Amino acid sequence: MTEHRAVEAVLRDLTEAWNAGDATAFADLFTEDADYVTFFGVNTPGRAAIEAGHRALFAGPLKGSKLTGTGEPPKIRFPHPDVAIALVGGNSTVADTAPDPARDSTITYVLVRDKATWRITSFQNTRRTGVPS
Repeated sequence: MTEHRAVEAVLRDLTEAWNAGDATAFADLFTEDADYVTFFGVNTPGRAAIEAGHRALFAGPLKGSKLTGTGEPPKIRFPHPDVAIALVGGNSTVADTAPDPARDSTITYVLVRDKATWRITSFQNTRRTGVPS
C-alpha cells in the first residue's frame, strides 16, 4: 500500500467510526497527545479527551449524524516521509437531513507515521464562510 493510500485509509476509517457513532474507534486514530480543534476554535487535547468528548456528542447532539464529503478529493502531501498533511472538504448531517452547504468545512489533518501505522496528531476544522467585503 502506498503511503498516500495509507493516509486515505485513516481518513476513511475516521469517517466510518463517526458514522457508526463509535467514539473509541474514532479516538484510536489519533496520537495520545493529539490536538482536536473544532470549528468553534475549541481545542480538545489528547486521545482520551477526544474519545470522551465524542462519546458525549455521539450519545447526544450528534447522535445519528453522518460525515459526508463536499465532492472534492482530499489533497495530501508529505513534507517529510513520516508526516502527512491532508486537506479535506467535509460536511455533516444530523438524522435524515440532507447536507447543508452552510455546514461545509475545510478540515486540516496532520498525520504522523509510527512504524507502519499512521495516526492523526492534529485536526483543525474550519467552517467555510464567504469572504467579508
